[in-house]
Amino acid sequence: MANPLFDALFAPLSGRSSRLLVLASGAEISGDALFRMVARTANALRGAGVGPGDRVAAQIAKSPEALAAYGACAALGAVFLPLNTAYTAAEVDYFLGDATPRVFLCDGATCEALAPVAARHGAKTLTLNADGSGSLAEAAEGQRDLITPADRGPDDLAALLYTSGTTGRSKGAMLTQANLLSNAEVLVDLWRFTDRDVLLHALPIFHTHGLFVASNVSLLSGGAMIFLPGFDLEQVLAALPQATALMGVPTFYTRLLDDRRFTRDLVGHMRLFVSGSAPLLAETHVAFEQRTGHRILERYGMTETNMNTSNPYEGERRAGTVGFPLPGVELRVMSDGREVAPGQVGVIEVRGPNVFKGYWQMPEKTAEELRADGFFITGDLGMVDAEGYVHIVGRQKDLVITGGYNVYPKEVELLLDEVPDVLESAVIGVPHPDFGEAVFAVLVARKGSALDGEAALAAIRDRLARYKQPKAAVVVDSLPRNTMGKVQKNILRDTYKDWFKR
Repeated sequence: MANPLFDALFAPLSGRSSRLLVLASGAEISGDALFRMVARTANALRGAGVGPGDRVAAQIAKSPEALAAYGACAALGAVFLPLNTAYTAAEVDYFLGDATPRVFLCDGATCEALAPVAARHGAKTLTLNADGSGSLAEAAEGQRDLITPADRGPDDLAALLYTSGTTGRSKGAMLTQANLLSNAEVLVDLWRFTDRDVLLHALPIFHTHGLFVASNVSLLSGGAMIFLPGFDLEQVLAALPQATALMGVPTFYTRLLDDRRFTRDLVGHMRLFVSGSAPLLAETHVAFEQRTGHRILERYGMTETNMNTSNPYEGERRAGTVGFPLPGVELRVMSDGREVAPGQVGVIEVRGPNVFKGYWQMPEKTAEELRADGFFITGDLGMVDAEGYVHIVGRQKDLVITGGYNVYPKEVELLLDEVPDVLESAVIGVPHPDFGEAVFAVLVARKGSALDGEAALAAIRDRLARYKQPKAAVVVDSLPRNTMGKVQKNILRDTYKDWFKR
């Protein structure tokens, strides 16, 4: 029986006595120990009724047990649905209602609030805490530590990741076994990962970057991971001497550069620094190279496709670009139904084994964004220069990427517009030295009201995940509009582009 993802990522761990995970405490977990954790977790989930094709939603902290839950879903042929730990109960309610998972994994601290939500949508709730305890761990404790993986094919679903739409309604991107595995195989080869690498892993694992890039690449190459619960500056600085590679978002690099202890000597042994999930400012590129002698490798990916392009491992890593299409990935820039010439801007489209299968239960939306010839319309505006480097110059959709997380303005605007003194709002992304982009709100007050921007933001604070909350707001007399009445957000972005440089 074949199960491509499990066979490539987790089966090789059986019998591996060398370390796989190094935790913040200094404790080490061998490959074999994680394999047996995966097997026990899979058997526990099977006992909870999970089988091939069933969805398992997980809003849990990063931990070895959380990684094992992903491996367990791969073993069972289940569809893994990781959810941002910052999502509110209202947001989780939508995802569970849409995906209808068999099992919902959550932290014990949120179980009381979320278990009724899960039950309403037919999901059984199990808990998994950051320290590895919880009802899932209890159910796994007495299980066999061997597993016969379910028979799966390359086109079978392996994961469901939600990405918001500009209308505010989230879409579930269906990722197959082949989507995930093919991308990991390309990146291992392109970025020269081997079993001698130690990846400093400080990314969340509810996100494509941390789970399907960082973790999959390390698992596939047979290397080890320093598995930190998140980016803590002290922990990262302490761990760097033991690592060979770091994958991060721009925030990681700006915070490191802000500390004088981050020196050329500290990272002289490092092989690779990768950045993605948000635009890396050219000034960060320059400052990092001056400080360390290393040039950050920037790449470009999406929830629906995993990675699409990368600057070269060998050759010029050009600031302001995301490099070249990955081997096996075709990229074209389109405008008015035609591919544009080099240097001209249009909408980026990609085709390859990494491109998702479509949107969960949204055939019309799938047909809108996946062309009949297999090209996916990314919605990103870009151009390819004369030397083949891909430049991302904007987003056709008003997506804001802040600290590596996607925020769609419409969702925030709908809540701001409900604030009593707000007549209307426009939410944009503006450059931020730490987060790449910051969510920024432009508000128009109702006639006769004395609207305070900070008070408006406070009014919606409990209704949005923290990363979606605007970092600042201004009150204006009116929003700029074109002759069709559409708000001209490009004007707003230009007006407030230097807000966080003050």
